[in-house]
Amino acid sequence: MTARDLVGATEAAIQAGNAVRGTTSPNPPVGCALVDASGELIATGATSPAGGPHAEVNALREAGDRARGATAVVTLEPCNHTGRTGPCSHALTQAGVARVVYLTADPFEPAAGGAEHLRDRGVEVVFQPERVAALQPWLRSVRNNRPSVTLKFASTLDGFTAAVDGSSKWITGEKARELVHQDRATRDAIIVGTGTAIADNPSLTARYPDGSMRPVQPRRVVVGTRNVPEGNLTRLGFEQYATPKEALQALWETGGRDVLVEGGPALAASFLELDAVDAVQAYIAPALLGDGRGVLNRSIADTIAHARRFRTTCVRPVGNDVFLEMEKDVYGSR
Repeated sequence: MTARDLVGATEAAIQAGNAVRGTTSPNPPVGCALVDASGELIATGATSPAGGPHAEVNALREAGDRARGATAVVTLEPCNHTGRTGPCSHALTQAGVARVVYLTADPFEPAAGGAEHLRDRGVEVVFQPERVAALQPWLRSVRNNRPSVTLKFASTLDGFTAAVDGSSKWITGEKARELVHQDRATRDAIIVGTGTAIADNPSLTARYPDGSMRPVQPRRVVVGTRNVPEGNLTRLGFEQYATPKEALQALWETGGRDVLVEGGPALAASFLELDAVDAVQAYIAPALLGDGRGVLNRSIADTIAHARRFRTTCVRPVGNDVFLEMEKDVYGSR
């Protein structure tokens, strides 16, 4: 197998994991690719919904006898424990896989140790560190013992999310809004405050451009104590919690690992004050207002030295707008 073959297998494994984001929690969206000695891609697999087989087992089932002597490329270190399914490290050795390349070390202590198990049984193991975007929310959630929180907003160049008259439809264009819905389908939950729920009557669904529903839908969560009036949320169903902390605790206990906070400015400030914002997604429109509603409704830092800072991981045009993604911590890149 050549270096080029390994690059192709790595891309196939990453793509397999990307394809199941939003369906696997509380387990991570892992991808696996199997390549034979000639460099041919013989199978791919990804994590099934909770309780189902993990990525490696799905790939091995697809490969059958061709897995013997193959190289497995996995986005996360194969697990080494028995939960609702057996250890993937054991499945790989039993299938006769000769080499395992993994991109991210498993920080979840009960499941860690797969690489050591494989080496002890004569399998060649290579740790090839690479940042796997689909795994970042799960990795953060394991470290923090709560769901990973991404704060998402759309604003003008001068930082306003609505005009002085309260109008906000639409700050960004159709391409940006389509990307928002694609992203929603990869999340376990979308969170808004009661102010947004009352003022905007949101659906908090993941839809295609024609308005039809995507097959995977996030949980809809409202934070605050005010009653939500009859509307889209009461029709579709939602969960309500008094505070951000209560919402995160309840989501964590019921399998939520990756959530999106969509507004409004008071709720965004509350999550930042909790130090519970792990990532930020900003959709920036090439427009200026000069005044209006900001991303936050109050100060969260009294000096530049105390500003909440993030590391930029993605900047790209989306139609006529710009999409920025930033993370507080980046795992798997060292």
